[in-house]
Amino acid sequence: MRITVVGTGYVGLSTGACLASLGHNVTCIDIDERKIESLSNGVVPIVEHGLTDLVNSGMSDGRLSFSTDMSHVESAELVFLCLPTPQGEDGEADVSYVEGVVRDIRSMLPSGAVLVNKSTVPVGTAKKLTVLLNRGDVAVVSNPEFLRQGTAVHDFLHPNRIVIGGVDTEAMNRVATAYNGVEAPVLLMNWESAEMLKYAANTFLATKLTFINAMADICELVGADVNDIARGLELDHRIGSGMLQAGPGWGGSCFPKDTRALLNVAGDKGYDFELLRGVIKTNDDHYVRIVTKVESLCGGSVDGKKIAAWGLTFKAHTDDLRDSPAIKILTMLKNKGAVITAHDPTAVDAYESFPWIAVSASPIDACVDADALVVLTEWPAFSDVDPLAVGNAMRARCVVDARNLLDDTKWKAQGFVFVGVGR
Repeated sequence: MRITVVGTGYVGLSTGACLASLGHNVTCIDIDERKIESLSNGVVPIVEHGLTDLVNSGMSDGRLSFSTDMSHVESAELVFLCLPTPQGEDGEADVSYVEGVVRDIRSMLPSGAVLVNKSTVPVGTAKKLTVLLNRGDVAVVSNPEFLRQGTAVHDFLHPNRIVIGGVDTEAMNRVATAYNGVEAPVLLMNWESAEMLKYAANTFLATKLTFINAMADICELVGADVNDIARGLELDHRIGSGMLQAGPGWGGSCFPKDTRALLNVAGDKGYDFELLRGVIKTNDDHYVRIVTKVESLCGGSVDGKKIAAWGLTFKAHTDDLRDSPAIKILTMLKNKGAVITAHDPTAVDAYESFPWIAVSASPIDACVDADALVVLTEWPAFSDVDPLAVGNAMRARCVVDARNLLDDTKWKAQGFVFVGVGR
């Protein structure tokens, strides 16, 4: 099939490269000329496992290309919209980028084309886009993405399900055909259900993470170990094993935005989603608890203290700092007078947004003369760092492991005051 993908962020680029790998002829469009030039030269500007190889393979096979020219939609059978929908001031998702592109291309789309929305949007957006498009010969289909950053390629090619929403069965089946070669249940439903399912999935996962972090807080009060609790929960098939790792709190580009957007959707219809409000507040409170742990190890105050941080991205295996719990926690510490040094394997180019973070070339360099170390991202390499070398570099041997990543026995053996989460 001839496919155009509009937007080359984490979702758009992964979608385009994966569709090309399935045998389609794909053109990815973006208004960022530097990004398109980079991609055309085989340089992928984001950290995503396997994506660079897939992009270069697609270009080598002649099935994947990149352009800033929107007129490529004129020959497309399917046009995928993979555009940002940032959180507005009122918590509602901002769909202006999506609507803007639809206005730009509505007269270019060939008769019989299908406009496929992958962007996360409020319920009712597909219906509004149909009106905005005003083309009876072009169908609108909702096809939400369920990709995890760091494993987006794997998730696209090996999904749990493929969700397709619409009112035109023939158009929905054509979108399903684009996934030929991918083994997964295909769920056909109306627009509203497909759009709601995306929010429901992310909100449930955020709730699960909030629950295990709350359990971690209680475990500390009663002398239990949250790792033991998690192991017991994982064996219950009604609960499952995913998203039960206690940590500093959830963040990233999806959960904060989508939970607040769903809260807004419910509120607009007169439903007080008290459970979700509690989930969001409990997560925010958990950030404060991590900060309090650091303050406690520093004698009750971090004012003037040097705090070393391992990890800045919202999770390992990505370079994304958007709504990162690490950044939120370090910002709180900075506002309390702390001096911050940090090391992260991938987020180098993004540090310009946080000039108060002194970037170090290695985990040990970040710890030189530090009064405390806080582990905020679960990069596996951090667990291999020698605690003796870290202790020799620090002013005081204190560590808050907000990811329960390190071997506390090894660190305590080197004289560290060691604090985990829920242990």
